[in-house]
Amino acid sequence: MEEIVRFGVSMEKRLLKNFDKLVSKKGYTNRSEAVRDLIRGHLVEEEWKTEKKEMAGTITLVYNHHTPGLSEALIELQHHSHNLIISTMHLHLDEDNCLEVLLVRGRVDKIKTIADKLISTRGVKHGKLTMTTTGKELA
Repeated sequence: MEEIVRFGVSMEKRLLKNFDKLVSKKGYTNRSEAVRDLIRGHLVEEEWKTEKKEMAGTITLVYNHHTPGLSEALIELQHHSHNLIISTMHLHLDEDNCLEVLLVRGRVDKIKTIADKLISTRGVKHGKLTMTTTGKELA
């Protein structure tokens, strides 16, 4: 385990009170854990900005599977990026709508490209790319 370093933080009383409410609401046992998570979150966001960096994430799509040619177009795009897509999960939300979640891993620029293509495909009602770290850079 790495050495723990203690440091002080100054802030307005009201801000600290609001932070403590958030710490409690989220179930943290102390402020330090919450601060560590906030810092990690920002570090991961910075990693996303490095185009050549390897990242992992999910692409979530909601679409009506009755839209002509949509299922085929999505499958075709996925096959062209098979090296980035680790796994997929498909869920039938109702008689018409499907939720598809793709687990992806690879270079940031390539993940963003396939996500943009999938999300912008005609007939996709909602799509979102959520990227995270591979964990190599975080303690």
